Amino acid sequence: MTDTPSDVVEQVLSTTPVVDGHNDLPVALRARSGYSVEGLADGRPDLHTDLPRLRAGGVGAQFWSVYVSSKLPEPEAVVATLEQIDAVYRLVARYPGTLRIAYTAGEVERAVVDGRIASLLGVEGGHSLAESPGVLRSYARFGVRYVTLTHNDNTSWADSATDEPLVGGLNDTGRAIVAELNRTGLLVDLSHVAESTQRAALSASTSPVLFSHSSVRALNDHPRNVTDPVLELLRENGGVIQLTFVPYFISAEVAEWAQELQAERERLALPAHPWAWPRAPKPGEDPARVAAEHAAVRATPVDDRLRRWTDTHPRPEVTVAQVADHVEHAREVAGVYHIGLGGDYDGVDHQPTGLADVSGYPVLLRELADRGWSRADLEALTGRNVLRVLREAESRATEPLWPTAPLR
Repeated sequence: MTDTPSDVVEQVLSTTPVVDGHNDLPVALRARSGYSVEGLADGRPDLHTDLPRLRAGGVGAQFWSVYVSSKLPEPEAVVATLEQIDAVYRLVARYPGTLRIAYTAGEVERAVVDGRIASLLGVEGGHSLAESPGVLRSYARFGVRYVTLTHNDNTSWADSATDEPLVGGLNDTGRAIVAELNRTGLLVDLSHVAESTQRAALSASTSPVLFSHSSVRALNDHPRNVTDPVLELLRENGGVIQLTFVPYFISAEVAEWAQELQAERERLALPAHPWAWPRAPKPGEDPARVAAEHAAVRATPVDDRLRRWTDTHPRPEVTVAQVADHVEHAREVAGVYHIGLGGDYDGVDHQPTGLADVSGYPVLLRELADRGWSRADLEALTGRNVLRVLREAESRATEPLWPTAPLR
């Protein structure tokens, strides 16, 4: 009897669970809970991520993003990044029966065999380095496994996809940082960076690179997406693009809606939506108090005129099929051995229908199986490709600095 698409997906997730490239739970916990990690075993409907839904989604390994705002002065960004790293370690310590810190591809595989979800760290933005090789190496010793070269703003040494060009890709400092990432075994992550930066880093890197959460530009001409020529260079480099689900990147219609919404805000002369980088609790301070303080900022009422506009201009929904189209296009251009998944859960306010939270990965995999993807191709997508890139970065590191035992 022929296996159904659901049978194929079940087989895939039993042997090669999802290794997701990007989840913003740490910053969501900072903002919503004052860094409290309680409640995640019972379910947190206010978040995209909790332990039961990670299990339901077939997640076997997660790169937790230790993102901090690129608007922060760089020394402050370093402090905030350390707080984010600490949050991941406390999260794993709180739920040792479900989560386990992993530093290498082999440790990821052992965690999966032992029934744990491997937890890895990714620094999202070169501003968190503060141009310090010592900070970079310290992150490596804490177990960070990738550094995204920029976030939404340029650094002094690399151009972002969503800022005005500054250095034409990478300058000498940027190339030196790429070399240090290669030397210490950290992956170079090219999500968020300008195409000029992508090309410069692909030329400079001696190890395979990663796009931890990006989509393809051929299907939506968004600056955060990756062009076909760069996908071809990625194949030559041996790296992986982890396709993301963010509606603004998947759908040109959603991106256009967002632009129209911003234009309406400006037409109504409305102030920018209040947002402040959420502070961390001070020593001895109740996390709930800090969370309530930030919630009060987020709870600013929506102007009635803007609400009337959104009532008559509802946000378009994105389908699983549209996400699958991006995955298939990346496979066609870069090749099946150069694709993965990076959902960006808890990093955006809205996700596609059917992929609303981290339990949704099997829905996407069934869509691809319905389109004729083989078990081997789906296993490459879910985890094998990313683990290969991790392993190659480890083998090419001349001074690997990740811990040899879990930090406490």
